[in-house]
Parts: sequence; structure tokens; C-alpha cells
Amino acid sequence: MPNRVHVKKGDTVVVLSGKYKGKQGKVLTVLPTDNKVVVEGVNIITKHVRPNQKMRQGGIITQEAPIYSCKVMLVCPKCNQPTRVGHKFIHEGDKEVKVRSCKKCGELID
Repeated sequence: MPNRVHVKKGDTVVVLSGKYKGKQGKVLTVLPTDNKVVVEGVNIITKHVRPNQKMRQGGIITQEAPIYSCKVMLVCPKCNQPTRVGHKFIHEGDKEVKVRSCKKCGELID
């Protein structure tokens, strides 16, 4: 059973701890089985790549590596503050839909 991750692809997050503490970035990928996320400009690693069909010339490339999702906090698009994620049920037609909300200002996130 995969773990639940509180952020989605495209969300803006702030890093809470570690080398990149306080840095903001956009979530590029979510890895729910590992409970990790890849954030733009955070946890940059250097990788040595051999020449292959995709990269004719090998060399050293830099790329983002995954970090644990518990080390990031969602930034509310309305109040622009790091916030915990709450859930609300809204009525859409004849069924209830679960949506994320900001714990600080109460606005719906998506």
C-alpha cells in the first residue's frame, strides 16, 4: 500500500530542514511508494554519464535527486505562506468531492 504524500506535481513547496533549508521550488515529480518528491533546484547531484544513443558525448551532468516529502511544506498560492494541508468536502452536483485547503487562510488549494 503506497503512502499518502501531501503535495502534488506542480505545487510550490519550501524545504524545512537540511542543506537546502528555506529554499522554495516547484515539485517536478512525486514518488509515493518511496514517500519522496523531486523539487526544482533542490538536492542537486552531479552524475557521471557514459556516451550512449541519447547523449552522444558523455560527461558530468547535474540533476535534482528526490528528498523525503516530510521535509517539505506546501506554500499556499493565496496567502503565500508555508502551511499544513487540510481537507474539505464540497458538493459538486450530486456527489461530494474531497479537496485540499490551507490551514492558515482556509482557502481551497485545488
